[in-house]
Amino acid sequence: MKTIKFFLGLPILLLCNIIQGQELESNLQIRPRFEYREGYKNMLNNGQSPTSFVSQRSRLNLQFTDQKIKAKVSAQNIRVWGDMATTANSDKNGVMFFEAWAQYQLNENWAVKAGRQVISFDNQRIMGEIDWAQQGQSHDAAVIKFAKNGKSLDVGASLSSNAENTAKMPYEINNYKSMQFARYKTDFGKFGVSLLFLNAGYEFTAEDKSRKTDYNQTFGSYIHYKQDKFSANIGGYGQTGKRNDSQVKAYYAGLFAGYKFTENWELKGGLELLSGKDQNDTSTDIKSFNPIFGTNHAFNGLMDYFYVGNHQNSVGLQDVTLGIAYTYKKLSMELSPHVFWSHGTIYKDTEKLDAYLGTEIDFTAKYNLDKYITLQSGYSVFADSESLRALKGIDSNPNNHWAWLMITANLDLYKSR
Repeated sequence: MKTIKFFLGLPILLLCNIIQGQELESNLQIRPRFEYREGYKNMLNNGQSPTSFVSQRSRLNLQFTDQKIKAKVSAQNIRVWGDMATTANSDKNGVMFFEAWAQYQLNENWAVKAGRQVISFDNQRIMGEIDWAQQGQSHDAAVIKFAKNGKSLDVGASLSSNAENTAKMPYEINNYKSMQFARYKTDFGKFGVSLLFLNAGYEFTAEDKSRKTDYNQTFGSYIHYKQDKFSANIGGYGQTGKRNDSQVKAYYAGLFAGYKFTENWELKGGLELLSGKDQNDTSTDIKSFNPIFGTNHAFNGLMDYFYVGNHQNSVGLQDVTLGIAYTYKKLSMELSPHVFWSHGTIYKDTEKLDAYLGTEIDFTAKYNLDKYITLQSGYSVFADSESLRALKGIDSNPNNHWAWLMITANLDLYKSR
């Protein structure tokens, strides 16, 4: 009996010894969100009615840190309230790993990180976490990381397969077949500059029925500046290569600025241009910019009419926004109007339509109830135009509304040193 007790207790003793001088943290996030959608992401067509629902993210994080090793596992369940019966014996979506990675510090400046991980840079216009989406965004990748004296370099790669195959099989998942990137960042004074190169390959079925992989490249720079009450950033990117046997020739430019004229009030504004293609352009070239892995919900209005699973390979976009933000203790609020125009020309039959696509007004509020609970809400209205209705092929009411309320509970479960 003593021998049995010894072997049962041995793993616990070993774990205690391992943890000494190291860190182990676990935390839990519960995030239900109510939404009322009346023209969210697209105008309602005739005969369609508004809808409402509650979605929820439940995420459990476990992170280990040592002098040279870091590792994290993040498991989550994404659900819509009522998507399964109260007596169901299995979950519709199950549990997935949002993150599962390990990082080894080679020396003071160099590290290697591999596994399922978030890859997010700068203002997340090209590569981001997409935290608004309940499932978020993460990549299966290996990354070499360098950091020294305000300079950093991340070089990464990913290879996708649908299974542990014994022979080459078609890859038909809506994802890249392979991806490589390099991002360099340096800070000097009040400026920060980063350079990004991204190469993504997508497999498709060619005209001869064979499976091919086309590669397209996104490259450019992001510059940010901050001094006292003023901040600004500018980004410019180009896209080349091929996609589905078509040449890619697209570009992006964005400028954002903010001025905090009192302790509580800040004026914000921005301009964006995402190239597009005229509807009467008969070439096979892809001239529409694609913010490929960006957190697109944070740009071009919160109602997600553009680049959130839509508006790809279309007429592009021009967006002008000027808003105001207020913060006081635990409360923050923001009002952000957007005016949209197409970059390419829109036609209805043979009639050339105006470039104006619509106007959106977003209001958001956030309140930190305590160190664990955050309340967030928002209301948006989108006044569309004849051009946007023709572009989307919808005959709808020109006023579209969206309201939401989200509660986020971030709970620290355990921490040891």
